[in-house]
Amino acid sequence: MDSTQFNTKEVKTSMKTRANVRKMTVTAMLSAVAFVLMFLDTVVPFMPNFIKLDLSELPALIASFALGPVWGVIVCLIKNLLHLTMTQTGGVGELSNFILGASFVLPAGLIYHHKKSKKTAIIGAFVGAVVMGIVSFPSNLFIVYPAYYMIMPKEVIIGAYQALIRFATIDSIEQCLLFFNVPFTILKGLLSAIVTIVIYQPLRPLLKGNE
Repeated sequence: MDSTQFNTKEVKTSMKTRANVRKMTVTAMLSAVAFVLMFLDTVVPFMPNFIKLDLSELPALIASFALGPVWGVIVCLIKNLLHLTMTQTGGVGELSNFILGASFVLPAGLIYHHKKSKKTAIIGAFVGAVVMGIVSFPSNLFIVYPAYYMIMPKEVIIGAYQALIRFATIDSIEQCLLFFNVPFTILKGLLSAIVTIVIYQPLRPLLKGNE
């Protein structure tokens, strides 16, 4: 190997190292933003008051588009590990939040990186939101709500949903999740997607650097 080949290899290694450092730095920053957004939640009038809306998946979706789907999942993981230090659900809420967040940003990022364009970003975000909504059904049914039952009887939870709707009979947790939580989760994903698509292009140079 001559000196030219050695120098070329050294330059490539150096560039790869800088790129990885940038990705880790951006991931840490976006994870911090996501962690803060978890506290900026709000009650919505068409859901029981123990369910709140936040946009903490937004930074993870940005990471998935800018850096790759795996980095988006990492942001979901880090924000929930941070939130675990002050959990009120024994980690159940954080586990569910991670599962839903990952199910959102992973397919969105995979679709976008298959062929990068605004169109695929929109398609990916929409597909991710729908996937997250579908996954929310078993996640809530088998993980979150069994934890709720320890502090709030199932009948009380169903009653909170029944108070929101008068023209139909809802008498099971499965119906509550299907008619309320699944559409709400899809809407939550779509809101994050809309904001991401609006702000991503202006942020892209800062996130990706000279890549």
